[in-house]
Amino acid sequence: MSAGFTVMTAGAAGAVTAEAHTIAASEDAYVSSTRTGDNFGTADKLVVGTSDGETRTAYVKFVVPALPAGAAVAQAQLTVRVDGPVDASRLTAYPVTGAWTETTITGGKLPATGGTAAGSVLPKGGDTFLTVDVSPAVKTAGTYSFVLKSAATNAVTRLRSSEYVATEQRPQLEVNYTVPTTAPTTAPTTKAPTTAPTTAPTTKAPTTAPTTSAPPTCTTGALLVPTCGVLWGAAAGGFTDAPRDQALKDWEALTGRTATIYHTYHKGDEKFPTPAEIAMTQDAAHPRVLMLNWKVSYGSTWAKTAAGAQDARIDAWANFVKANYPTKKFFLVLHHEPENDVDATAGSGMTAKDYAAMYRHVILRLRADKVTNVVNVLAYMGNEKWMAQSWWKDLYPGDDVVDWVGLDSYVSVEKGYYHYGDFGGLLDRQPTGGGLGFYEWSVKNHPSKPIMVAEWGMYHRLAYPTSKAAAYNTVVPQLVKHPQVKGVVYFDTASDDSGDRNIAVNSTADSLTAFKQVAANPIFNVKLAN
Repeated sequence: MSAGFTVMTAGAAGAVTAEAHTIAASEDAYVSSTRTGDNFGTADKLVVGTSDGETRTAYVKFVVPALPAGAAVAQAQLTVRVDGPVDASRLTAYPVTGAWTETTITGGKLPATGGTAAGSVLPKGGDTFLTVDVSPAVKTAGTYSFVLKSAATNAVTRLRSSEYVATEQRPQLEVNYTVPTTAPTTAPTTKAPTTAPTTAPTTKAPTTAPTTSAPPTCTTGALLVPTCGVLWGAAAGGFTDAPRDQALKDWEALTGRTATIYHTYHKGDEKFPTPAEIAMTQDAAHPRVLMLNWKVSYGSTWAKTAAGAQDARIDAWANFVKANYPTKKFFLVLHHEPENDVDATAGSGMTAKDYAAMYRHVILRLRADKVTNVVNVLAYMGNEKWMAQSWWKDLYPGDDVVDWVGLDSYVSVEKGYYHYGDFGGLLDRQPTGGGLGFYEWSVKNHPSKPIMVAEWGMYHRLAYPTSKAAAYNTVVPQLVKHPQVKGVVYFDTASDDSGDRNIAVNSTADSLTAFKQVAANPIFNVKLAN
């Protein structure tokens, strides 16, 4: 999906509208001059430069969506984020004219490249990102590829790729364009009434007083789906050492509402829910339901888990749950955001189909183990790049083993920055190249499944504090427009895993005020039935 903004400016022939698309890379990879048979398309880094006789170059691809009629591209800028020290040698972008894909390109199988550079940049020490003006190569909608070459002869620079965990740190192309607008040739006229009304309007009083009824009581059903309203939840204290239970309590006091869903994360042989997590569901004054995230294949692969290699781990956890938390319903998320970990190489054990097989196996095994209080959530990343992958559809393991369809998604509140938007954009983000947005895809393909926004947040970069109030104000109106969403879980942290994003609700004073108004909305008044 592209984020856009609009500015009206005056011109000699009338007004024009200045607009922009910020587009995430659809594919990227780097290649090596010595490891000519190796493919690096799934790495979370792009490497450029020469060291120890090995030259590495990076390839990036963007799909520019259709522009309005009469639009003219004014500027196109390619931005990549630096990962580690940056070499001060010139980085040049050349247009790629041949076909390639990130999963097949190698140093021995390179696409044709144009001989004239599209643009270049001279890095400086301390740069955290590099921007190359590639305007000469981008003139209209279409697919554009560039190869990035460094002039370095004894150093390399590492850049963050489209597989990098933080979405806003990935390569992006900003296309600025103008669209002519037409002013009306004559001013509109208003015709006055020719005669005044002869009599004053009359109002008939009602013969009986209107009656009102109490609002319905919203409660949860067998699969924790609310009969009305939306479940409210959070994971607080992310990427800190703060105990998660206390962090959530502090967050609830800050925002003014109990987080009905308490989201925590586990992996491998960990035994959970922990005593602290269980205690959070036993507080009568603050009723909560657990959402437990489990990377069950930790230390192994999805394919091996699907084949039974982790059955002892699954059975041990099932016995723990039956002994320590046997009756209360809880949400279980199996390996959230699997897209980031897919290796599409046949035999890798981590293909999309391997994930689906793992998911099916674990849920069916838990059912065979007589664990009856699990409500499972498949939590997609929902990023536009991943949704455009041919394998994305293969992640889904089947309606019979999925209770809720989940989405982890974030938006920026910095205008013009990557993924700038509001709550509606978070739900409706489309695949690169077009197609159904996530919400519409889920409703169309899995109409019986409630949707949970299992992680969401609104952020700004640490160095650019920006009000989140306007974005928070869109939450409730957008939930009304997206009635299949039955649960939302905020991920709150003042600094994300890359150390660059502030997702906290109180990053500015007016942000907190707006968020508290969201939290107070009665749409979230849902009573837990168990």
